[in-house]
Amino acid sequence: MADKGLNNRRILVLDTNVLMHDPAALFHFQEHDIYIPMIVLEELDAAKQGLSEVARNARQTSRFFDDLLTRANSSAIQSGLSLAGLLQNKSDTTGSLFFQTEAGQSAQPPLLSGTIPDNSILAYTLFLIGHYEERRVSLITKDINLRIKATLLGVEAEDYFNDRVLDDINLLFPGALMLPPSFWLPEKKLESWHDQHRTLYKIKEIDCSDWYPNQFIYPEEGGAGFEGIVRKVKPEEVTVELVQNYGSKGNRAWGINARNREQNFALNLLMDPEIDFVTLLGVAGTGKTLLTLAAALTLTLEEKYYKEIIMTRSTIPVGEDIGFLPGTEEEKMTPWMGALMDNLEVLAQPGEGGEWGRLATNDLLQNRIKIRSLNFMRGRTLINKFLIIDEAQNLTAKQMKTLITRAGPGTKVVCLGNNSQIDTPYLTETNSGLTYVVDRFKNWDHAGHITLCRGERSRLADYASENL
Repeated sequence: MADKGLNNRRILVLDTNVLMHDPAALFHFQEHDIYIPMIVLEELDAAKQGLSEVARNARQTSRFFDDLLTRANSSAIQSGLSLAGLLQNKSDTTGSLFFQTEAGQSAQPPLLSGTIPDNSILAYTLFLIGHYEERRVSLITKDINLRIKATLLGVEAEDYFNDRVLDDINLLFPGALMLPPSFWLPEKKLESWHDQHRTLYKIKEIDCSDWYPNQFIYPEEGGAGFEGIVRKVKPEEVTVELVQNYGSKGNRAWGINARNREQNFALNLLMDPEIDFVTLLGVAGTGKTLLTLAAALTLTLEEKYYKEIIMTRSTIPVGEDIGFLPGTEEEKMTPWMGALMDNLEVLAQPGEGGEWGRLATNDLLQNRIKIRSLNFMRGRTLINKFLIIDEAQNLTAKQMKTLITRAGPGTKVVCLGNNSQIDTPYLTETNSGLTYVVDRFKNWDHAGHITLCRGERSRLADYASENL
């Protein structure tokens, strides 16, 4: 009689692209057994050369395999290498790892002719299905075409979902909470006081399950004009501070006013030195880069909180690559920084001085803003810097971690992006590095996020965003 516990353990065949996307995928399948075709080892070996993210992941996967083989005896190769205990934070991993060890295990049916790696992986999966009739066998791959071929052959195929931060991008933390009119009913216990130039409120006896530090609250349309930012969250009690109004002429950031509620919330996060990490999401034309640069210049040149501004972004082309770029690091990055130059033209408009004053201001701003490549950020420590990461939706979670951990004492990091414009292969709205950090930082007292909704670029840009 077959073991019921064994029957519940699935057999998962991993494609090469899963391991090159996430080497730790080996430890994310809990009690299920993992099978590795020989062609996967060959593809990992071919991909290990270079300094790219894919090459690093291929090398890390090979190290995991080596560690597992080193601590096992020769008989364990046939009976399965235990995945338990290799990663300390994966205590729920109890499955085993198996390698293809015989050529007959990949005899290809006539429909899968040739020596295409995908066909070899499919043939090995078909062998396992026939050999383990009592167990459920699945192919895990991020290759859509391979999943289609597998389905046509009756093989169960799935995408790799473990790297998804959310099941649906609509569940992403928006950074602001709209309060219904009933929230301000008299039975709510409310205390208010002033601390220097700040107005604070303590609201008691409320449900705080979906309240987070530095989250904004605002009334429904037509409600009372109270807009606040949550400073402390305790069980059934929150402390809220009245937000600064950057829409008024007397309260600007480098001459820039907020044009809508979300922009005002963004400036409150950007202008607060106590908030070390800010993420801004929004479609084209919502003002992400302009607001960030305006706040950075104010805090750096006027209020002296930071020594300089550093701006970087991923260099993923939308169309064909333009090839080799001559010059220094900053000169090579210049073509990718069109958004920076466009916004500097807006910010370099002095009240007096005419053309000479504008040119002098523009030179001053460009001297205080350093453009850096992501390729050379590893190992650096940025002290008292205002770091802007543009187009952050094209970064993986690992790349985002590498950049944010560069922050030294007194450094503020701001990530800008639009999750609907992802150009990196294998990244989607639900697993991009930007989505990852928004979700992971929402509970931290020194981080803030806001999603900008309304475009302020032009009526043409607004119409294009909505209809194209």
